[in-house]
Amino acid sequence: MAKTTTKESTKVQLLEAGTEIMLEKGYNNTGIMEVLQSTGVPKGSFYYYFDSKEDFGMQIINHYDATYSEKLKVLLDETKSPLSLLRSYCEESMRNLEQNACRKGCLIGNLSQEMADQSEVFRNRLQEVMLSQRSIFASCIANAQAKGEISNTMNASDLAEFFQCGWSGAVMRAKTMKCVEPMKVFSQILFDHVLKCSA
Repeated sequence: MAKTTTKESTKVQLLEAGTEIMLEKGYNNTGIMEVLQSTGVPKGSFYYYFDSKEDFGMQIINHYDATYSEKLKVLLDETKSPLSLLRSYCEESMRNLEQNACRKGCLIGNLSQEMADQSEVFRNRLQEVMLSQRSIFASCIANAQAKGEISNTMNASDLAEFFQCGWSGAVMRAKTMKCVEPMKVFSQILFDHVLKCSA
């Protein structure tokens, strides 16, 4: 039992180190040796856990998605206002990006820009992740519509898609401009106009 825990912690250590480097440099510029040096894990151990760099990249996506999706579940807390939960998500995302000097951003968004045209394997998995996340945002928006916080004149899934498209673009521009102003502008228009209840 102890050995399994140790092996699993080594794998998680590699995945988390790979995630951090990939957030900074992208998939193509992430080297296996750099990951190994940052963790002190020997090369042979890497290939015990991963068949190839592509396999490593796919497992990083899965690891990141599992962690991120768990955090997104706060949007489904039925004891709180769904609209306030979505607003809090945006505010926290802005704070996190600002604390990182507008670097890194979202791994799924970063890899989508880099890998969608290069690898069908990556594109398909990234698409699955995006659709899974959209379903969580759509549920939050649907809950807000049911409570009368958001107008129900538009489909919740469509609004979730609009949100993801706009928010991802705002994050990309924030990274380029090195300030969160694009995120603030999008957030203000989203909550003051797009998601405003017409009642």
